[in-house]
Amino acid sequence: MDKNIVSRDGTLIAHESAGRGSVVVLVSGAMSTGATVAPLAAPLSERFRVVVYDRRGRGASGDRTPYAVEREVEDLAALIGAAGGEASLYGVSSGGALALRAAASGLPVRHVAVYETPYAMSEEDLGERARYTERLTEALREGRRGDAVELFLRLTGLSEAVIQGARQSPLWAGMESIAPSLAYDDAVMGDGGVPVKLLASVPVPVLSIAGDASPAWMREAARAIADAVPRGTCRTLPGQTHMVEPDVLAPVLAEFFAR
Repeated sequence: MDKNIVSRDGTLIAHESAGRGSVVVLVSGAMSTGATVAPLAAPLSERFRVVVYDRRGRGASGDRTPYAVEREVEDLAALIGAAGGEASLYGVSSGGALALRAAASGLPVRHVAVYETPYAMSEEDLGERARYTERLTEALREGRRGDAVELFLRLTGLSEAVIQGARQSPLWAGMESIAPSLAYDDAVMGDGGVPVKLLASVPVPVLSIAGDASPAWMREAARAIADAVPRGTCRTLPGQTHMVEPDVLAPVLAEFFAR
């Protein structure tokens, strides 16, 4: 990231942009930085000015306590203001929940597209989310960052063998370094269920996307989002999983953002 803006509470938010045209801000999900969504910026920047940023508490951005979801909405407000005063938002996974919250808050947003925002679709999954929140809070309070990362990876459905293999990976230190931000994504997701009342207040067109190779509940969550917002559309991408291919996703987003 080559530039900083100052958010309302004084936190430095690192970002970079590419391309020309109407502005699109890419919002990453949990355990990720702007670099995670940067591959999507290249194809989109052929038609739009694309802003990629590190959410607070990760990458080159700063952080301040206490955390509140409203601070991350203010970060987006600062980015949009610096980019010209209006933008469309794309959020992946829990970043989609943040993008939807930002639009519902009244920020000058033209469109919102989200990919596989992981709202729980059953009482059993809601209970699992509640237990995750409790254990994550305890692990971070006690400084057990590695355990916090494990909890998150387990929540995503990874096997114990894969998780233990990840612990031996050179990437593990970087994952531990941003582990405190897991609490931020957990807060953004609320209780984990579809926030029907909040989504009903989103005033702009919303495109909710899922991959048809992802678990069925993710496609159900994508449909629930589209049904809950006043101007929602749901789309499924053939052959795609949660790790969606940028070259498959970009044309879909470009068509939507150009409306």
